[in-house]
Amino acid sequence: MHHDLIVIGGGAAGLMCAIEAGKRGRRVLLIEHANRVGKKILMSGGGRCNFTNLHAGPEDYLSANPHFCKSALARYTQWDFIAMVERHGIAWHEKELGQLFCDESSRLIVKMLLDECAEAGVRIETDCAVAQVRRGGEGFLLDTTLGQVRGTSLVVATGGLSIPKMGATGFGYELARQFGHRVLATRAGLVPLTLSGRHLDDYADLSGVALPVIAEANGRSFRAGFLITHRGLSGPAILQISSYWQPGEPLSLNLLPDADALEYLMTQQQERPAAELKTVLSEVLPKRLAQRLCELRFGNRPMRQHRPAELRGIATQLHAWPVVASGTEGYRTAEVTLGGVDTDELSSTTMESRKVPGLYFIGEVVDVTGHLGGFNFQWAWASGHAAGQVA
Repeated sequence: MHHDLIVIGGGAAGLMCAIEAGKRGRRVLLIEHANRVGKKILMSGGGRCNFTNLHAGPEDYLSANPHFCKSALARYTQWDFIAMVERHGIAWHEKELGQLFCDESSRLIVKMLLDECAEAGVRIETDCAVAQVRRGGEGFLLDTTLGQVRGTSLVVATGGLSIPKMGATGFGYELARQFGHRVLATRAGLVPLTLSGRHLDDYADLSGVALPVIAEANGRSFRAGFLITHRGLSGPAILQISSYWQPGEPLSLNLLPDADALEYLMTQQQERPAAELKTVLSEVLPKRLAQRLCELRFGNRPMRQHRPAELRGIATQLHAWPVVASGTEGYRTAEVTLGGVDTDELSSTTMESRKVPGLYFIGEVVDVTGHLGGFNFQWAWASGHAAGQVA
């Protein structure tokens, strides 16, 4: 079976690439090793698919080459994808910070992409594993569970290592290395952090406590929700900062992002000198967390007994609570994989290999990783569109 284009991977990037190539009249075969396409789309956003972000731009992505993503993102924007969603009559809403979700179900996004594939004449084969890929004649020869298939061009849209229970593997990285590409070190991104030893013992029983914070590490900061879990720390602020933090590096949380802690404490000392510190803090922090901070760090004397220097020290810690995390939850719960195929060896315009004509890498397998909030889907749409215009 010979095709103009074979796409390996039926996720967001692969489907978008197949659609665009099919629209150009290319004979496209999309191969997915799982029993259905779009599994990550289906689970995203709590089943409502955070399909893009109103504010998506190059500054929202991590890469060894931060300029690489600019071309694709500029040529297929969030507004282009929104137009497709609206053309299919899918109702959507902005939740917060530009994050767009389906009003109903993420299944509608997958159906939209499948309908577009059908209209473009794309052939989709699921439960199809690829055993070997090699150059053959004028293109590529693939040994699959379907038998041998040939393609003039080959697009690798296999994703990263995140959420292996959904079938994630390192196959795309293996292919990249096979064809002489560098693969930059990978690690889990947008992932909860773990605590261990005394640090876990101190806070694990506060599992479920949540509050808004500003998380800061390596010169980056994110303001969002924070959640204590039985294993460590989670919530959007932690997921965001996890992509910038690594074990052994400093990490701090501003527990009172909307208040001047010192001003608040001094005012309370003047107006309520007999009130205990834990009572005062419980009015601006979750009660259980306030009590635990007093037990572990601040003590719990009446406000009148705290000297000005003590109040300054407490305020400093509230605005920069040092977190000693031991690591991350790993790929098991990570939303994305950092690192991947080195962008220096790809065309930023087409995603084509600079080493092997007709070979393309798109989506998460590439060293481009977005922030939380629809940015990774936008990279998938944009990179898939870029390759689909030429592959």
